[in-house]
This record gives sequence, structure tokens and C-alpha cells, in this order.
Amino acid sequence: MATDTGLARDLAALVGPGHVRTDAGALTAYGRDATPLFHALPQAVVLPGSTEEVAAVLRYATEHRVPVVPRGAGSNLCAATVPLTGGIVLVLTRLNKILEVSSEELLARVQTGVSTAALADAAAARGLLYAPDPGSRTVSTVGGNVATCAGGLRGLKYGVTRNYVLGLEAVLPTGEIIRTGGRLWKDVAGYDLTRLLTGSEGTLAVITEAIVALLPAPEESGTGVAYFDSLADASRAVADVISAGIVPATLEFLDRKCIAAVEEFAGLGLRQDAGALLLFGDDGAPPTVAANLARIQEVCADAGALETTLAEDVARADALLAARRCSLPALSRLGSLTILEDATVPRHRQAEMVDRIDEIAARHDLLIATFGHAGDGNLHPTCVLDPEDTEGADRAHRAFAEIFAAAIAMDGTITGEHGVGAAKLPYLADKIGADQMALLRRVKTAFDPAGILNPGKLGS
Repeated sequence: MATDTGLARDLAALVGPGHVRTDAGALTAYGRDATPLFHALPQAVVLPGSTEEVAAVLRYATEHRVPVVPRGAGSNLCAATVPLTGGIVLVLTRLNKILEVSSEELLARVQTGVSTAALADAAAARGLLYAPDPGSRTVSTVGGNVATCAGGLRGLKYGVTRNYVLGLEAVLPTGEIIRTGGRLWKDVAGYDLTRLLTGSEGTLAVITEAIVALLPAPEESGTGVAYFDSLADASRAVADVISAGIVPATLEFLDRKCIAAVEEFAGLGLRQDAGALLLFGDDGAPPTVAANLARIQEVCADAGALETTLAEDVARADALLAARRCSLPALSRLGSLTILEDATVPRHRQAEMVDRIDEIAARHDLLIATFGHAGDGNLHPTCVLDPEDTEGADRAHRAFAEIFAAAIAMDGTITGEHGVGAAKLPYLADKIGADQMALLRRVKTAFDPAGILNPGKLGS
């Protein structure tokens, strides 16, 4: 590997000296992402301005065996972009152009440093909907969403990012630029490399451009809230809603601890004596939206809801959605170390999983609040700690290991939307088994024979 000075000089020759950072501030800042407890210093931070510059950096890295960690905004929660073995952090936020929005073909073509919200706004300006809606949408990049196959609040009705990726431009670790898929919904020629790269977490190639599917924007949307005595009661109501034949656009929940934290943080007027709230919403044709929201209210009431209320206007609907979106920052105020995790179980076992999380938290003497996407069984147990409490952090790790094991035992998974990264890699074999782990490593080698791309993550 080149010396740090030689590396910086060589990289500057490839992308320009103004786009290579080796100062301590930059190395520290890009040595972490949004995942607590993971940090490592790179040797250089590089911000390429074109696909060709990305290719040049990767060719150089393979030739000189320098690790490369691609990243967008670094908002992931699984340590997918922490440079565990040093090397280069390749920051793609300069590739931030929306190249095309086509109403005729219902698609957009974007560079992958574009933020999710910017893409959604560009689509909305044309009367279209970009459906993936991660909680970090204002900062997260489309490339990061694709790399981790991000989910979001509309996942139950609209699915995750994977469902909207039609084609990709990507650079292999050896510098070749490839295009997978394209502008077509129907294209079955060859292995589906678009699907393989989506969710590959920057371990197989660097994604530089994406063609994503758009939908006609719904005519109307509506939102409501139902309060329950317990999260288990709310979980059972979710099963009843789905069994009633309704697939809402939004079906989210907060437990008692989250409600208290959000109310203290944002003062949204949430009911404080409830054990859980269920946030529900739908969109589409006005008569359908009205009928579905009324039916959800009936089902929740039959399931024992303390109260159900529909938002009377857009402002109140936005306030209710804010209750869900601000859950993490609200909980973060309770302690300066907040570990937000991600586990998913089949919907009919969600109430059982909620009880299991509470039992594990109590046994380890931890504050673990839970919120998440009730409609698809995706739970976010969140532990709040004092960062100086190292013994508490050890207990949290043991507790989350038990939570992941419980999810797998219930035919669930260790992550429904955050990804594996470095944080979940120790648990992946428990989920997919030794044979698939070996297959992942062979796939990784086929794309990245020198092993330079995001080492210590998938395929390692």
C-alpha cells in the first residue's frame, strides 16, 4: 500500500487536489456513520465528480491493494460505511444531478448522490410519486438507499427500494463501468445483477447512477391515530386490519416510552395515558381513502382501542407523521448513547416479539423503547444509555443478541431495512447458514478479486 503522502498525491492526480482530504477533521468525520460505537480512521477521503473519476480511483485501489469504502450521506444505522481497515472513503455526494424525470415512462434517472427528498420533490413537481420513504429521507442519498435496500413508512403498501430500481450504472472494483437493467419493467435477459447490487452495501461495486420507477401521485391521503392499553393490543389490531382486507399506506406504532419521549420533545398533543399508539394512513382515490380509514377505525375499536381519531387537515396529519419520524431524536434526548436496532418477524408474531423484547430488556436492566413499521412486522427496539456506562453497553450487546436470536426463532430476520453492515455481520450466519455464507464470499470474489471494496462487511 502507498504511504499516506503518496496516496494523497496519487489520488489528487486522479480527481484534483481540491477533492482529496487528509486533514484530521475530515478523517475523523468520515471515520463514522450514524451507527454508534463504530469508528475507524481512513487514510484519505476522496470526493469524485464523475463516474470516470470513480473508475480511476477504483483501478488505482485494486492495483495498489487499498481498501475503498463508498458512502453517501453516511446516515445508515448498521456501520456499513465505517472504514474498518483504513484506506479510502469514497464520498459520492458530488454526483448529485437529477438527470431526467419522465412522465411518459414513469421513471427518473439520477446520479446516486441525490438526496431521497430531492428526488421525491422532483417527482411530485410532475404529479408523480417516488414511493420509498425512509425516515432519513431529507439527508439520505438515493445511492445509499439502493446500496442498503432502504425501507420506510410506506413499505407495507408500496414495498422497499428494491421494488423501484429498474437499472443501475456501477463501477466494478477493477474499474470497469457496467450498466444493469434499464428503462423497462419487463427485462429478463441474463442474471438479475440490478437486484444483486441492490442491497449489496457497497461490497460488490460502486453505484453511480440509478433509473428508478415512479408512480402517479395519489389524489388524496388521510391519516389517523388509535391509542391502546399496550403495544401487544396494538399489534393484534394490526393483524385484524390486514385480515379485514385493507393494505394501508402507513401503519406505524410507538410504545409508551416512545410516546412520552416524543411528547416531551415535540409537544404534539399525544395521549399520555396510553400504552401504545397506532398511526394509520392511506392514499388513493378520495372515496377509497375515506372508506379504508373508516374501516380501520372500526377494526381498532373492535380490537379494544381506547380512542381513534382522524386528522382533520393536512397540518394535523403532518404532525402525526412527525410523531413517528422524530421517535429517534426524541429518544436520543434521554441519553447520549442511543442504539437503534432493526428486527423483523412475521406479522402474526409481532405481539409475541414485543413481549419478548420487553422481557429481555427487563432481565438486562435496560431502557429499550420500541417503535416501528407495524404493518410489516419491522420493529426498531432502541436502547438508551449513558456513553460512560461501559458495563451497560455490554449488557445492551447481549440483549440485542438475544433479540436477534428471538426474531430468527420466530421465522423472522436480523434486519428488515437497515442492512447488515459491520454491526449485524456477526449474526448473519445464524440467519442464512454456512452454505449461503460461503456462496456470498464466492460472489464477492467474482466481483472484487482483490478484496478492496468495503472489507469487513458482506462477503468478508
